[in-house]
Amino acid sequence: MATGLRIGHGYDVHRLVEGRKLILGGVEIPWELGLLGHSDADVVTHAIMDSLLGAAGLWDIGHAFPDTAAEFKDISSMILLERVMELIRSKGYEVVNVDATIIAQKPKLASYIPQMRENVAAILGISAEFVNIKATTEEGLSFTGSSEGMSAHSVCLIEKNAER
Repeated sequence: MATGLRIGHGYDVHRLVEGRKLILGGVEIPWELGLLGHSDADVVTHAIMDSLLGAAGLWDIGHAFPDTAAEFKDISSMILLERVMELIRSKGYEVVNVDATIIAQKPKLASYIPQMRENVAAILGISAEFVNIKATTEEGLSFTGSSEGMSAHSVCLIEKNAER
């Protein structure tokens, strides 16, 4: 039986470097390192975008917003998320929920997560109760555990509008 529900998964990773702001979920987090990327390198928002695009069968953020395009240099990932939502809605979908995990040894992120959830929910057009963002460490293991970088995973559920 066909259903209007679709699930997507997204993953993103960026290197930590000096001289860049650390932006996660649209929140600037004071820290001595930031994420390196063509845009603002907001790793959790990138994972969320990839999960949404994947669920709608629209490839990924590299296809939608190539890092070879000057127009995306240093752009806010929240602006890119707005564009992803335009694409999702043009296919007749709305977001049901998002669940994302940030993998980072440092800094502590718990106090910033409520604002991240609010920022993402506002753009998705859903209540923050349907956007879950959490953070975990890797107990000092791998590139995230040694603070060389951060990564994020996201899963989402989207649903076809009844009118379409």
